[in-house]
Amino acid sequence: MPAPAIFDLTGKIALVTGASRGLGKHFALALAAAGADVAITSRTTASLDETARAITALGRRVLPVALDVRDHASIQSAVATVSAHFGRVDILVNNAGCNIRKPALEVSWDDWNTILDTNLRGIFFVAQAVGRSMVAAGRGRIINIGSVTCVAGYAGLAPYGASRGGVKQLTMSLAADWGPSGVTVNCLAPGWFKTSQNAVLYENAEWVKYLSNRIPLRRPGAMDDLTGALIFLASDASNYVTGQTLLVDGGITVNDTRALAAKTPVAKG
Repeated sequence: MPAPAIFDLTGKIALVTGASRGLGKHFALALAAAGADVAITSRTTASLDETARAITALGRRVLPVALDVRDHASIQSAVATVSAHFGRVDILVNNAGCNIRKPALEVSWDDWNTILDTNLRGIFFVAQAVGRSMVAAGRGRIINIGSVTCVAGYAGLAPYGASRGGVKQLTMSLAADWGPSGVTVNCLAPGWFKTSQNAVLYENAEWVKYLSNRIPLRRPGAMDDLTGALIFLASDASNYVTGQTLLVDGGITVNDTRALAAKTPVAKG
């Protein structure tokens, strides 16, 4: 097989959660550009209009579906809708997530539950709902989206870091469960990328300069930096890769992150 063909997703059906903006929107478009038809989800279908138009412009089929990953019934309904429409799901990008930035002493019970219910419980039950049909079919790709906080700690991110560390461990467990059935499960862990969740940090030019100096490649990530890793994990190129956490972080985790954590502003909201 020629090398480029193993990255071709033509004929594949992908499901991307949290696809209305940011990383999820980029992931959905990248999969479509590689040939996949894409089901995209958010809590409201109206928020998916822009993503849907962009996928259609790439010549791929698209299905917007309402999904709240904190609601078990919503998960079951959304996955059933996608399966009924496309017949199957070949690739799941488990991206929906949230964050509430606060010092650890100010984190409330509800803050903790909101973050963990979305970032960890939601990821598990979406994977379970899609995994049932993948296991039955004997094939499938599940890509759980983590972050650099899977392996490093930062001030103001206690529940978020706990949720992402949990995603790393969950990925390994699901890989062990479903590997014998031909389903691979991996975690794609971005480093420091500017999104709506952390945009306030990037308003501090001094901090961005300090961050860049901590990254061996000397800059925060750009969305296109994630495309190759995503398509690799979604395609036949990763046939023998499962249970892994792939850090796309510019090398920041090879450095001592404690100094960065000490200088990272803690912003509420």
